[in-house]
Amino acid sequence: MKFKKHNILYLNLAQLIQEAIQKSTDDLALNLDQIYLLLSTPPKKDMGDVAFACFGLAKALKKSPAQIAQDLLECLNESRLVLKSKNFGPYLNFYINPAEFNKIILDEILSESFFKSSLVEIAPKTTIEYSQPNTHKELHVGHMRNMCLGNAIVNLYRYVGIETHATTFPGDVGTHVAKCLWYYKKYNTEQPPTIRQGAWLGKLYTKANLKLEDEKGSENEEKNRAELTAILKQLHDENGEYYTLWQETKKWSLTLMQEVYAWANITFDSWYWESDVDSTSVALINKYFEKGLFIKDQGAIGIDLSDDKLGFCLLLKSDGTGLYATKDLELARRKFEDQDIEKSIYVVDNRQSLHFKQVFKTLEKMGFENAKNCFHLQYEMVELPDGAMSSRKGNIVPIQKLIDEMVTKIKIDYLNKYVGDWHTCEIDTVANQVAAGAIKYGMTRIDSNKKIVFDMDEWLKLDGESGPYIQYVHARINSLVSKIKRDPEIQFELLTHELESDLILKLSKFNTIIENCVTNNKTHPLCSYLYELAKAFNSFYAECSVLKAETHELVQARTALADGVAIIIRNGLSLLGIDAPKKM
Repeated sequence: MKFKKHNILYLNLAQLIQEAIQKSTDDLALNLDQIYLLLSTPPKKDMGDVAFACFGLAKALKKSPAQIAQDLLECLNESRLVLKSKNFGPYLNFYINPAEFNKIILDEILSESFFKSSLVEIAPKTTIEYSQPNTHKELHVGHMRNMCLGNAIVNLYRYVGIETHATTFPGDVGTHVAKCLWYYKKYNTEQPPTIRQGAWLGKLYTKANLKLEDEKGSENEEKNRAELTAILKQLHDENGEYYTLWQETKKWSLTLMQEVYAWANITFDSWYWESDVDSTSVALINKYFEKGLFIKDQGAIGIDLSDDKLGFCLLLKSDGTGLYATKDLELARRKFEDQDIEKSIYVVDNRQSLHFKQVFKTLEKMGFENAKNCFHLQYEMVELPDGAMSSRKGNIVPIQKLIDEMVTKIKIDYLNKYVGDWHTCEIDTVANQVAAGAIKYGMTRIDSNKKIVFDMDEWLKLDGESGPYIQYVHARINSLVSKIKRDPEIQFELLTHELESDLILKLSKFNTIIENCVTNNKTHPLCSYLYELAKAFNSFYAECSVLKAETHELVQARTALADGVAIIIRNGLSLLGIDAPKKM
């Protein structure tokens, strides 16, 4: 993947430095790409706005970096963009002229052309697989990290110009399904509800697990195991009463998934199901066993990856059925063939780290040329304040119940005061937008390598680092901007206050932050940026009067700046899958 040089400020300064190098020496020629990469932000505000590091030039010029910085300073041409230049030891630093810089940046942001150009020159067509919920289980708050992280990564990839295919791989076969169906037929006495049937199935799954745990060691244990095996055989053979029940109840789980995805505004370009690759994955393993790649031991088939320090990867059990690894081998082949992709990303929690290392290594040994283009994007788990969640044990926070509770709390705490002034549908819409903002921001603002502790009250606060806080700042700006009719020409050179300059410089870095997110497959840098931007706006608004500024021209300039902040916030939140309400 190769990014374009998209930072307007850095591009202009790179050109200026290149000219200075050409004037100061004949012994070195650097292209704009090389110079661009040596530009950074100084550690202190009084050291300027942009710094150029001269360390990399020392060997070629046979001078100290500090001397090179001094020589370049003396050879700099004048630029309307630069107010002054100064060397700090091995760095050549630039103080930006706000009169020129403000217009360049704010014109692009206000016209939204800032967001419309591809940021990549070369990038592989990519499939991102995320949100792999199991049918016959209840979706809970822990599933939201995968869902929110995956959706944000898809949005970020598409924003920079990478052709991206979003897909999901729900688990609709396996022991968990057999347990749920077993309890449904044998012990359930309730009529299925008319709504949220998928969530109801999840409760049956929990009851099944508890029943089976209770009967371990009893005379029923062997009988229960045999009954579950018989159910799995019916599902595999696609025949029998349990297969018919599976077909019906799978629809209930699918409805649950679709309801949650619709609420979260998440769509997939394709769906793969475990059952779709069940028989073909078994056939694939048998094919490569016949070729001599895999080995058989006591009826089971697998591959010894000990030389690669990955242990033994079991691929077929002694009864001939496959495992997760079996299906992922076949799925990998299908993805590259079906979508004609060049890279495949799997968003799956870090407990599956060994699994994917084994799968990718096995693909490599099978001669699958795209094995090197498969990447496991792992993340830590979500916990409740009192510990980990488990569908098996039933200590979860169901998504649909959580959404109901959050929407109710938002209405009570923030929106019911507007009853009579707003339409009921407006209150409902904003309440759901704020609830989604709280969840999505909370799930993406923490580095994926760190655990998340879910706390609804903390995530809904309007005075801390939260999605609703950033949404509220956007709504305030929207209200402010709506009160002023914009002049056709804005005198951006009037924005000379330090807080105004800081705000504009921060706005200019939006696409650089996005590049960082995509390069590292991270979302938290964007979350931090939006939070810091919202705080910076509040500081500016408290110090610099907008509507009551000294002159009409300054009112116009500050209103335009505020609008620019709102536009950046709105676009940034959108990449996280979050709506920016116009009023709150």
